[in-house]
Amino acid sequence: MNASDYGQQANGAGTDRDTLMLLGGVALVVFGAGLILSNSTARRFLGQLGLGDLAGVAMPDIERYMKLRSM
Repeated sequence: MNASDYGQQANGAGTDRDTLMLLGGVALVVFGAGLILSNSTARRFLGQLGLGDLAGVAMPDIERYMKLRSM
């Protein structure tokens, strides 16, 4: 095995690890949000803040990030 083969293997393993960490983080965020939203007091408080359109406001930024990441 030469140095270039090792570099490709190390890079592939790093990419797989990064993907695994990203998906694990997303799963923890979803799980945490579910725990918070299962509490009726928290739901009532978030309803008063008017965070319903937060996803609509954040969507252009998320789309721009995804375009930059795909380059």
